[in-house]
Amino acid sequence: MPSEFAPPQGVWLPLITPFRNDRIDTASLRRLVGHYAVKPVDGLIVGATTGEGLTLDDAEFEQLVSTTAAAQRDVGLRVPLYLGVCGSDTRKLAKWLARTARWPLDGYLIACPYYTRPSQAGLLSHFAALADATTRTIMVYNIPYRTGVNLGNEAMLRLAERSNIVGVKDCCGDTLQSVELLRRRPSGFAVLTGEDALFYGALVRGCDGGILASAHVHTEAFARVRQHLTAGDQLRASAQWRQLADIPRLLFSEPSPAPLKYWLWRAGLIASPELRLPMTPVSGELAADLDRRIFRMKPDTCTARPVVEPAC
Repeated sequence: MPSEFAPPQGVWLPLITPFRNDRIDTASLRRLVGHYAVKPVDGLIVGATTGEGLTLDDAEFEQLVSTTAAAQRDVGLRVPLYLGVCGSDTRKLAKWLARTARWPLDGYLIACPYYTRPSQAGLLSHFAALADATTRTIMVYNIPYRTGVNLGNEAMLRLAERSNIVGVKDCCGDTLQSVELLRRRPSGFAVLTGEDALFYGALVRGCDGGILASAHVHTEAFARVRQHLTAGDQLRASAQWRQLADIPRLLFSEPSPAPLKYWLWRAGLIASPELRLPMTPVSGELAADLDRRIFRMKPDTCTARPVVEPAC
């Protein structure tokens, strides 16, 4: 059924998938949802890149969605829940959307087809077919450095004409393309950056928010950057961003989500920093850097009850 929510905006979390003994750790997942229920989070996305979606099987996707949705209900977190979707076979993806039609979801974040590098006409037809296959809302995920293909603005604007394609997670890597899209986009079509380190600049250019792995930590501070800019206070927004700018650097200094999972584990929010291959744990050097940062945090910033080893 169609989502009741307005077009995406604000700070969205591409939620990590906690594992323990090679299974989804549902207790840690519920703890995460409860933690972010009191944070200024505007939406959740599960099973995407940060959620290691490429390592999940169909049953695990369903478990991930059902557990997250149930936890949201239990803690009263009423924000949109999207599922990350990727693949290069349009027919298979359309069948996947049909299979998930009864799952407790509000929409999908769908990446451009990877590796095959279709033409702009092929990309347009691909997303049009997927939009026709569901009544739920869709955000397009344009990230050429992962997929090998860039969805240009002409095709994007054609897709924006469709009622259930409501926005884009923009990681195109071309500032001019992003600025042109912001200038030409129709009303109701959201542009959210997916580049954590560029969040402030994207907001200044007019983006509606960000889908930010880094916002798992210091969530309020990321939200305040946008709140200050929305209020017209660029001085405070800039000052807040200067305090945050090293967080994305730390969390992406080795392949994500390993550093983020380590941080959340040390902060007591998940029971293990476990990943699935080909992702591997953080190096000892980065672990020490992360520990130094975590232990410098004020006590009131660690609100979760530690489940392994306290970090505050």
